[in-house]
Amino acid sequence: MSATAEATLPLSPELFSERLKAATWRDHENAEYHGFTRALMDGTLPLDGYTAMVAQHYFAYAALEELGSRLADHPVAGRFVRPELLRLPALVRDLEHLLGPAWRDRVSPSLATRTYVARIEQMADHPEGFVAHHYTRYMGDVSGGQFIRRVVAEAHGLGDGHGVSFYVFDRLGSLPKFRADYRARLDALELDEPAAQRLIDETRLAYQLNTEVLADLGRAYCQ
Repeated sequence: MSATAEATLPLSPELFSERLKAATWRDHENAEYHGFTRALMDGTLPLDGYTAMVAQHYFAYAALEELGSRLADHPVAGRFVRPELLRLPALVRDLEHLLGPAWRDRVSPSLATRTYVARIEQMADHPEGFVAHHYTRYMGDVSGGQFIRRVVAEAHGLGDGHGVSFYVFDRLGSLPKFRADYRARLDALELDEPAAQRLIDETRLAYQLNTEVLADLGRAYCQ
């Protein structure tokens, strides 16, 4: 899923986190209310559609977390690299549960996901861009992911977290406190105006790339 789902749009953004939210609000809504996402959140998405989404998440997070490990000491990007956030181990557990021990032979990135991954990899030389992709993915998964976890588990009988461990963030402690801390880290970034605008523009692109992945899944599983 895409980034933070907050209740209201700020009217006069002064802090950078508010400015970022305001500038990307419509892109966030386009991803949040996509047909595939609605089916997922309504509990009407078939299990194979959910499984396909988990597989595409795997490729995106493999790229994002590998890049994060390379940028962990960077003064901008490194502020957001936290081991308790890492999703790749949970995605592997979910795919093992959903597809079996030979799951790697049964999944491949779609064209839309390959495009998404290629863009993430390009952020190796653009730490503000890494923050944009990090924000878009993790804040959305922490926020909306808790609801999705319950809906999918109920719809498909995935008890004890099996198949939905991607959405379990127990190591973060209080999720509201985590989100507040994340926004504070955004606000503390020392960015000149060009760098701030690059981060905003890249966040908008990250939403669009994610929406294209969802659209591709929707054509396959929501007809």
